[in-house]
Amino acid sequence: MKEQLSEQQETLYLEYHDKVFRLIMGKVNNEAVAQDLTSDVFVKVCAKLDTFDGNKASVSTWIYRIAQNTVIDYYRTRKVYAEVPEEIPYEGEIDDDLLNDEMLTELAEALKQLPERDRDLIILHYYRGMTLKEAAERIGMSYSNAKLVHNKSLVTLQRLLSKEE
Repeated sequence: MKEQLSEQQETLYLEYHDKVFRLIMGKVNNEAVAQDLTSDVFVKVCAKLDTFDGNKASVSTWIYRIAQNTVIDYYRTRKVYAEVPEEIPYEGEIDDDLLNDEMLTELAEALKQLPERDRDLIILHYYRGMTLKEAAERIGMSYSNAKLVHNKSLVTLQRLLSKEE
């Protein structure tokens, strides 16, 4: 016997399915995998909906975090590794729902927890548009050290932001 979705679960699915699919499709670039992962996200959303705390985050932030973690788990379990270029070109429109004020506030709070040098490197690279090499020169560190600090900082930010889920 097939279990019926609650009205709230159905509403969330209808409102966020396409947005979550686009987010995942941008990360995996494979429609079949993106559809499977999107389904996985909504299975998790439905299973954990009763544990969602609206005081900690908005529903959209919670769902997008689940989607991001699902993609991370997908790559982790398949041990798919690729060299990520320093500059990643982006084509297309940024969905306003993905970059809402709440997510930016959470990111700002996480950035405040980084050491000043690490935070400066991230800000110069991502917000000022400098290459890692330019940012490293500006801060007075070697390029190889900047790459290490950059990677460590991203891992730290990811860890800090995943606590928000």
